[in-house]
Amino acid sequence: MFVDRAAFEARVAAHGFFEWAEFLGNLYGTPVAEPVPGRDVLLEIDLQGARQVRRLRPDATLVLLLPPSPEVQAERLRGRGDDEGHVARRLAEGADEERQGRELADFVVVNDTVEQATADVASILEDCRSGAHGEPGARNAPAPPPAPTPDPPEGT
Repeated sequence: MFVDRAAFEARVAAHGFFEWAEFLGNLYGTPVAEPVPGRDVLLEIDLQGARQVRRLRPDATLVLLLPPSPEVQAERLRGRGDDEGHVARRLAEGADEERQGRELADFVVVNDTVEQATADVASILEDCRSGAHGEPGARNAPAPPPAPTPDPPEGT
């Protein structure tokens, strides 16, 4: 749902969000709601929101989704119509966000394709339900290291 800034800030003051953040001048939040018993809650949130979730629900399992590379991320941003200024700002924030996200997340999934990333997240969810990874939020699976930087072409 979309509301004006004053309405959003009033809901923040009333503790009406599970998590919320301001990113690039826009406010985003997840309204407080009680999940249906036996159901999982999946939030698509940024780093600020993930920190709030970790603080409020230390048992939450946090999954960091990463693009395959900054170049692919830039291509995706342009493909959805973002202007070059936004693409540049997003990429500039990306490296630091990735570092912080790897420190916070229990799992890392590289989003090469939607189908594969969805399967990877579903597998993590199933493993957490079955106890294969221990307690949620326990950070028992190490995040993979960053992808290596390609070698420069020969003769350069």
